[in-house]
Amino acid sequence: MRAAASSRWFAAQGSRPQDQEREAMVDVAVIGAGPGGYVAALRAAQLGAQVVLIERDQVGGVCLNQGCIPSKALLRSVEVYRVACEGERFGVTTSGVKLDWRVAQARKREVVKRLARGVELLLDRAGAEVIWGEARFLSADAIAVEAGDRIEARHFIIATGSHPARPPIPGLDLSGVLDSQQALELEELPESICIIGGGAIGVEFATLFVGAGMGVTLVERLPRLLPTLDHSLGQRLQRSLKRRGVEVLTRARVTGVETADGGLQITMVTEGGGRQVLLEKVLCAVGRQPNVEGLGLDAAGARYDTSGIQVDDRMRTSVPTIYAIGDVAQGRWQLAHVASHEGIVAAENICGQTTRMHYNAVPACVFSSPEVASVGLSEEEAREQGRDVRVGTFDLNGSSKALVYGEPEGFIKVVAEGEYGQVLGVHAIGPHVSELILEGAMAITLEATLEEFAATIHPHPTVSEALAEAALAVEGRAIHSLKGYRCQ
Repeated sequence: MRAAASSRWFAAQGSRPQDQEREAMVDVAVIGAGPGGYVAALRAAQLGAQVVLIERDQVGGVCLNQGCIPSKALLRSVEVYRVACEGERFGVTTSGVKLDWRVAQARKREVVKRLARGVELLLDRAGAEVIWGEARFLSADAIAVEAGDRIEARHFIIATGSHPARPPIPGLDLSGVLDSQQALELEELPESICIIGGGAIGVEFATLFVGAGMGVTLVERLPRLLPTLDHSLGQRLQRSLKRRGVEVLTRARVTGVETADGGLQITMVTEGGGRQVLLEKVLCAVGRQPNVEGLGLDAAGARYDTSGIQVDDRMRTSVPTIYAIGDVAQGRWQLAHVASHEGIVAAENICGQTTRMHYNAVPACVFSSPEVASVGLSEEEAREQGRDVRVGTFDLNGSSKALVYGEPEGFIKVVAEGEYGQVLGVHAIGPHVSELILEGAMAITLEATLEEFAATIHPHPTVSEALAEAALAVEGRAIHSLKGYRCQ
């Protein structure tokens, strides 16, 4: 019914049916075919819009082709390698186990290729026309594509994504200094690497490379890893990475990179003073910057700066007919699933509905080993807001599923409001917690309480039981813990 209503809405605007030849004026032009752009195009097409999708490189964007999916495919190869090496503790005798990096890369490329074909098929079935080239606004209602096309549209959705940031550190332009996309394309693994940045990208690469047998030094200028997440997560992950062989340097700042003795000499300032290390490669993983350059935003009249394009909670820019989503939208989460949801919100608003974005329950996952996942307010954020906060944790040493899998390292933490027990945040580190965090996101979205967690039967044996125990621990009711709980 919603699609039919939207079709009637477009008919009222004078749009031609999709089965006729495309006019110069289309309903929606989406710039960028990443996880935000292609989802926006599909949703708009579902709702009856005539859609064109402009892409300069590859359908699926950075996430599918040079980011989320390639990195997870390689991490899976390293995980299988690690489990095989530890087979004897599970009763499996193994010998001569080795990691063939070239085969791992080939498998990664096949996974990416298969998923990209799937996206192309979806777009084709939806009737969304893909135009290849780089788009630039000529005005608020027209763009030029480098292939020579001029496209006029009633509405535009900008979904151009982001690119790896490069801080002003001398020597980062040297050969052997990689960004995250280049690091995923290595055909041969170096013996050692220095990773600058202890956020999600940095710790995932630290997990990948140390698991593959490389020497890894991880440098973070702030006091802990994963500084944007709950403090307890970064602290526990730091200990875990150190046990795996990663040299972790926090409160450290890289000041320069130089070539030396066939490698790269990294100079840094640490708590103990100046230090230099000689390693084969350097990976700069300090975050990403929005792709706003070259879009002709001034010609369109959209407000923007180096942090992205200004948008409201309906994803509209300062120009009512132009929307922006994903990494290019100012002040938003740089996550693929957020971009996809923003794409749906933008498409629905364009198609006559009223939909808004809510960012209070955005799950964030880090695919390190162990995994890290978080949703809602951290303990620090809740206290800074002046809330009456209570916290409960449950250590995964008490989880039967974690012990069965031989991965009991980690914990689940629940942050709750004191008076009514409303769940404010869930934070986890441990095996497969990226799958578990959805329960926390759902709880926050539905404004669930600790009592509702306690009343929900969790399957056994699963790691999700630990989430229920952590919720019980807030009120001193954890069942499967000799320590009982840590309640604040």
